[in-house]
Amino acid sequence: MSTQKPPNSSTHSTSKPTQKTIAEITGLAVTTVSRALQGDEKIAQATRLRVSKVAEEIGYVPDRAAQRLRTGKTKVISLILDPHNEILGFGNSLITGVAHALAGTDYHLNVTPQFLGGDPIEPVEYIVRNKLADGIIFSRTRPFDERVRFLRERSFPFTTHGRTEFGYQHSYVDYDNEKFAYESVLRLMQKGRRRICVILPPNHFTFHQHLNYGYMRAIRQEGLQCYIPEGINLDSDMPEIFEWAQTIARTSDAPDGFICPGETSFLAIANGYRQAGKERGRDFDAVVKSSSQTLHQIDSQIDNISEDIRQAGALLGANLLKTMLHPDGPFEQTIQDPDITFPALKSYQD
Repeated sequence: MSTQKPPNSSTHSTSKPTQKTIAEITGLAVTTVSRALQGDEKIAQATRLRVSKVAEEIGYVPDRAAQRLRTGKTKVISLILDPHNEILGFGNSLITGVAHALAGTDYHLNVTPQFLGGDPIEPVEYIVRNKLADGIIFSRTRPFDERVRFLRERSFPFTTHGRTEFGYQHSYVDYDNEKFAYESVLRLMQKGRRRICVILPPNHFTFHQHLNYGYMRAIRQEGLQCYIPEGINLDSDMPEIFEWAQTIARTSDAPDGFICPGETSFLAIANGYRQAGKERGRDFDAVVKSSSQTLHQIDSQIDNISEDIRQAGALLGANLLKTMLHPDGPFEQTIQDPDITFPALKSYQD
């Protein structure tokens, strides 16, 4: 006759459930329960599922302090998030994606803000030196990013949203910004635009180079006029971009085509041109990088190329889990292809 006790047994109703509680209910050894909860593949899947089910039924919550003392692991993933807003909902989408990748594991996500103007390596050093996480995700990489050097030299698991040019190999997820810029120029040329402006990020970011490469390659290939504004960039706030656009729209050599690597820069430019009496579709056109349906709801005929930030977050989370098993490689390196679906020119002109 089985000696297994039902999960709702009053024997355990007055105290906090522990691994020993699960062992008593399932008839398994405590070490087997511990390994099953950690997802050890040497434990039969049926046993892991049974342990997981009992743990959920009795409300078992791991004692993270005890785990840390025993294993040296925090079971925390830290996402260092920049408060940049060029793409609407970037932060929420990235967090959702990473959280989805961690679902079903015993890791939980901690978000650490990276303040604009601050030294980007400070939060990384703080997390590592105080052992606050087992792995780190960060974005807005630079060609020779000190965060990458610091973490690789310590074999600390991490992955980045964006590439670098370091000799250090590392895990990353990136978007093909070069292709985005190149295809955007060609689209604007199809619409008869000849003086094409691109709003670039600050030049210390790696994706500045990728956008510029794609932009200039298409401009030279098609013999178009380039226009890279001075005084504003992708990190400029909307009022700054609006004022610049309103002023430049009134000049005789105003750009008639715009490449905007985010919705906010486009909205500011469109408003500035509108205030100057210029109309989109007649006086200028734009191609916008977006990650939501916001622009489509405003006007379904606005040309936009999507970047799936939620998918990027899920890939970053999955890549980091692999990197934590193999801190020195091999590393997962993923480049997302732009999803390019433009409205038909005929329907746009109608």
